[in-house]
Amino acid sequence: MKRKNRDMELTVTNSNSRRAFWIYLVAIIVSLIGLGDSIYLTAEHLAGRTIRCTVIRGCSEVLGSSYAKIAGIPTASFGILAYFTVFSLATLALFGYRGAWKSLSLLVAAMFLATLWFVYLQAFVLHAFCQFCLLSAGTTTILLLLVLVKRYLVKDLAH
Repeated sequence: MKRKNRDMELTVTNSNSRRAFWIYLVAIIVSLIGLGDSIYLTAEHLAGRTIRCTVIRGCSEVLGSSYAKIAGIPTASFGILAYFTVFSLATLALFGYRGAWKSLSLLVAAMFLATLWFVYLQAFVLHAFCQFCLLSAGTTTILLLLVLVKRYLVKDLAH
């Protein structure tokens, strides 16, 4: 009977480890999408080029607003730092570093709060939307969902 319980425990643990692996891998991919978006916006801002929306209207209004910079630094450059850190922490979690996912979870929570603020600004202050900003909001929301799924549905004993 003990052998059967132990086998069931190993199966559950292996199943949870596989799920955690996929969550970490998706987090890595999603963070790279956010990183690419942020790098593009920052590079275009620093080059002084105007970005035009192809799907919706409003990119130039949003990216040309006073909210596009914080202390003279392009807001998207903070996205570069955040998404690169998420990428790094998700990679560390994938390779078994215990504290990495917890740190990632805290960072993603802060990123999501910033996302809510920026979407609010676009909707109610600027009355314009930027597709690249919405892409960033979407990637951050997906990262938050991954954190919540990992926290509440995947009990990985190794991490």
